Amino acid sequence: MARKRKNRTHLKDTTKDDKGSDSAPKSFIIKHGQVGSSLTQLVRDMRKVMEPNTASRLKERSRNKLKDFLGMGPALQVSHILAFTLTPLSPSLRIIKLSDGPTLSFRVERYSLMKDVLNTSRRARSVGMEYLSPPLLVLASFPSPSPTTPPHLPLLMKSFQSLFPPLSPHTLSLSAARRVVLISYNAERDTIDFRHYIIKVKPYGVSKRVRRVLDAASHAGKSSSGVLDLGNERDVADFLLRKRGEPGPDGGYESAASSAESVVGDDGDAVDLAGDYVGRNNKKGQRRAVRLDEVGPRMELRLIKISEGVPGKEGAIMYHEFVKKTKQEIAAQKAEHATKAKLRKERREEQERNVQRKKVKAAGQEKDASEDEEDSGDEDDGLGEWDEEEDISEGEDDEKEESASKAETSEDERPAKKVKIRGKG
Repeated sequence: MARKRKNRTHLKDTTKDDKGSDSAPKSFIIKHGQVGSSLTQLVRDMRKVMEPNTASRLKERSRNKLKDFLGMGPALQVSHILAFTLTPLSPSLRIIKLSDGPTLSFRVERYSLMKDVLNTSRRARSVGMEYLSPPLLVLASFPSPSPTTPPHLPLLMKSFQSLFPPLSPHTLSLSAARRVVLISYNAERDTIDFRHYIIKVKPYGVSKRVRRVLDAASHAGKSSSGVLDLGNERDVADFLLRKRGEPGPDGGYESAASSAESVVGDDGDAVDLAGDYVGRNNKKGQRRAVRLDEVGPRMELRLIKISEGVPGKEGAIMYHEFVKKTKQEIAAQKAEHATKAKLRKERREEQERNVQRKKVKAAGQEKDASEDEEDSGDEDDGLGEWDEEEDISEGEDDEKEESASKAETSEDERPAKKVKIRGKG
């Protein structure tokens, strides 16, 4: 017998969360064409970065084209498509804003996968719970808008801002700020650097040795690997109070790198928590040190082109890295695109008129068919109609005439008898 499930009678009000999730931009991150395993893994890592507002388990098939996702995206309320492909020169990335554009084309100069970044870092470890909330976007080193600023940079900033949910400090929960996406502009190389970090909160004003003791105490019941080994120490005071640079019982020294990692009162990294945060004893009002641990992936992007519209319906070229046009050529290009847009609009209107006319014609034919069926129901049922001037004969006279005619025909059709003549014997 199946076990009866109990339904919850006190459900939380999730209308606010639903409204927030509906307004958040959603994305498809895909690969198209023949790409290698490394670029495929980069696509998976980017889906990890864009969680939870992306299709994490989207599976592309070899017969799927980019236009398939362009047509399917608006129906699923997808606002952006990030398409990776491999060109003979280098990998490329296109950021497409649905459904009217613009389309930004980048060349991926260099990239590192998430597993490579984690293998080179000692501290950066992810537990998976950070990806339940969207990351915070930080734009760095972009020039402020001015008459001398290149016109494509403000559009580039707005395009990256539209990829992530807008940040509202008054409504943002502190525990939801778990990750940071840093997009910085390198003016020397004219490239965009993409970085992904996890926010870590550590006790403030506590040395590294004390933190190791506290961490070992908090993880002692979970695993044996977290137990602190003090077998080589004469006293716990030797471990806790040893000055920096003094040799220990084994003759070892604390390295400069490990001492830099310890948080012992750097006011630049310390903040007072405005609310409860994830972690042990991270309560509201506590002073904590904030640190960013990079988890990857990394990308160095070079902007190649910005065009209006989407692939297949591209409009004017707003910016190109290698092709520069004069004002006359730009005006001629805009006039050409305006003519194409007008022609496309006229064709669409003509198609709509043809469809409407066919619907009206089909409705008229159905109406005529229904009227014909009603008229056929009023007609005779195969017995015919009587003529008023026609003489009506009685049934007996008809029977006599029929019997007489049958007798005449039988006599005519009866064969003559053969007469046999017997010869005399």
